[in-house]
Order: sequence, then structure tokens, then C-alpha cells
Amino acid sequence: MDSHGRNTQQVVWTVVDTGIGPLLLAATRDGLVNVVFHASGAIRDRALERLASRLGTEPVEAPGSPLLAEAIRQVEAYFAGDRRDFELPLDWSLIAGFNREVLRELASGVPFGSVVGYGDLADRVGQPGAAQAVGTAMGANPLPVVVPCHRVVESSGGLGGFGGGLDTKRQLLALEGVLPQPLF
Repeated sequence: MDSHGRNTQQVVWTVVDTGIGPLLLAATRDGLVNVVFHASGAIRDRALERLASRLGTEPVEAPGSPLLAEAIRQVEAYFAGDRRDFELPLDWSLIAGFNREVLRELASGVPFGSVVGYGDLADRVGQPGAAQAVGTAMGANPLPVVVPCHRVVESSGGLGGFGGGLDTKRQLLALEGVLPQPLF
């Protein structure tokens, strides 16, 4: 808040072209706050409207912002095959409670090139039997790719769902060596 009681939260964003299509990256002073798949046209515009509504300030396009520089560098390195882990400050303000707990465990406990089952992740946060709730948390992940919800799969070996689409999930898992590269 400034001296007049107004919110001074700054939200900056840019779109980065990747091997899975355009990703919107948004950051605050606290860290990366949002990653959005397929971020062109109406999808990008809706994401920015949601951010403005949730954070109480209009996001500003600022591809050169220092708040985004390291996130852009690390995302580009990840998709180039030169980075396995993200080391970024994250702003968790778009998610809370159980969902945040699950996503934090995912970010810290499921490394590049590995997968975990929904039920196993529920067990890790002390909620055995909450596999379906873990699925809901994955769907609510405001930081996909960086918080790797693509690494969560069904115990039967199926891919499960994915907010970016199953083709995108397959591509991310192939990039990490979990699945073979798609033939086409």
C-alpha cells in the first residue's frame, strides 16, 4: 500500500515462445506468479483479466523487466535442454491451503525426469486417499512447467489429465526423458 492506501502491487508479464507453444510468464516483486499455456489471443487476454481481478492491479507487459529476466532465462534454458531445475522465487498468492501444500511438495520432491502418482503425492502430504484432491490441485496450479504438474500421473500408468492438454504433457515428459519423443 502506498501512503494513500492504494495497492502498489506490480504485476509484469511477457510471452515466451517455447517448444510447446507460447507461455505467458507473469511476476510480482515476490516472484513468478503465473505461467499460462497457449498464451496467444483470447487465452492470453483472459489470463491477464484473471490476474488483474485476483491481484487487484492491471498487469503490465514488460518483457525487459528485471522481475521477469531470470524466469525467461530459465524457461528458455529448460526448453533448450540446458536446465533441469528451476531456481526462481515464486509468488504463491494465487493458491492456498491443501492445493499450495501439494504443489510445494511437488516442486521440491519430484525431480526432473521422474514422475509420481496422484495417490503417492497425497501420501507425501499426509493425506492418504486424497488422490482426487491432488488432481484438483494439479488443475489449479498457477505455475505449470516451473511447478511440474506434468510429472503427476495415474498409478495405472496413464497420463491423467493436464490443463495444457495431453499432447503438451507428453511433450514435457518426452523433453525430460520420461516418454519417448513423439514421432510426429
